[in-house]
Amino acid sequence: MSAAIGRNRLLSQPRSVWAVAFAAVIAFMGIGLVDPILPAIGASMDASKAQVELLFTSYMLVTGAAMLITGWTASRLGAKRTLLLGLALVVTFSALAGAAGSIGEIVGFRAGWGLGNALFIATALATIVGAASGGVASAIILYEAALGIGIASGPLLGGLLGEVSWRAPFFGTATLMAVGFVATLVLLPSTARPARRSSLAEPLRALRHRGLLVMGLTALFYNFGFFTLLAFTPFPLHMGAIQLGVVFFGWGLALALTSVFAAPVLQRRFGVVRMIRVVLTLFTLVLVIMAVFTESPPVLVVMVVVSGMLLGVNNTLVTEAVMKVAPVERGVASAGYSFLRFIGGAIAPWLAGHLSDQYGDRIPYVMGAAGVAIALVVITIGRRHLRAAEAPAPETQPVASDSAPDAARAPQR
Repeated sequence: MSAAIGRNRLLSQPRSVWAVAFAAVIAFMGIGLVDPILPAIGASMDASKAQVELLFTSYMLVTGAAMLITGWTASRLGAKRTLLLGLALVVTFSALAGAAGSIGEIVGFRAGWGLGNALFIATALATIVGAASGGVASAIILYEAALGIGIASGPLLGGLLGEVSWRAPFFGTATLMAVGFVATLVLLPSTARPARRSSLAEPLRALRHRGLLVMGLTALFYNFGFFTLLAFTPFPLHMGAIQLGVVFFGWGLALALTSVFAAPVLQRRFGVVRMIRVVLTLFTLVLVIMAVFTESPPVLVVMVVVSGMLLGVNNTLVTEAVMKVAPVERGVASAGYSFLRFIGGAIAPWLAGHLSDQYGDRIPYVMGAAGVAIALVVITIGRRHLRAAEAPAPETQPVASDSAPDAARAPQR
């Protein structure tokens, strides 16, 4: 009975929440959309693995740096205008990437794409958390479900369109983002500018809080494993675009399902921090297996899907922990935390490609496993700063859409 009530409360959300969640699905498609076409881009542009992986590095590097200005921008434009600006930038730069004539141009346009995604992602999370009914936990489950569905469908769409041309997925993203832009414009009510304007330094100042810093550093090193698996694995699999799309669709589907259904159950039974440590341990083991069996595509495929199950649980629990431990506005907390975590996402793909070019395909997985192991050490040492992550999430009522940015505050301690 209680589970049914929980599902009903999860689905009973204001229109503004569904509008932003829909746009988030499309936005997150862009992360995995290029996965199936990475080998094709490398072959077409006569580029090394390290050069091709710069598509992820430029995207993640700019996304992480831009997180520092998202709160400043949203506090001046308002949530809706910031979301629309981010979507418009993604539409523009994804279309330009599809028309690019060199690997350098694609890398540059992916950087612009990352700027748009940063403005959208940070604002979307704060908007959903501030406006959703059922408390912080329900809002985060919705957000992670959107992330999972987007990441799952992105590679599948990229694989299908990639069979036509490596350019087609970029144009497909531009089209879908245009749909997301229109949906947000029409379905999300106008939002007022917050009464207080954020400063550019607030996300960095927020990292002085030990709990948020521990979670940010954990995510930074964890992303070495996450993005090694996501961005590098298409190369040793030696598959066509559609086959790669299907493999990473399975990965993303597993991620989406466990983030929504498994993570809440495991959190209630074992606790947030303990479950994150278990998942990081298992993910390290998965990457070690991939390092040992790099020349066996069936083993790699199985490990990719298994990792999706683990990462879905981890992403939900880490996001909830970040929202609970930081005694600052949730948008500011999200920006500071995301700045750190995307550093790992920026370095790992290029480093994986470089290590593969120099030493073979096993070494990137060793590097990824080492990164996740360091993340496990960080959260283990810093767990005393994360006691607030175990506290029950407050049950909040829906807030008016024009006050969502101001309402997205964490309890002051």
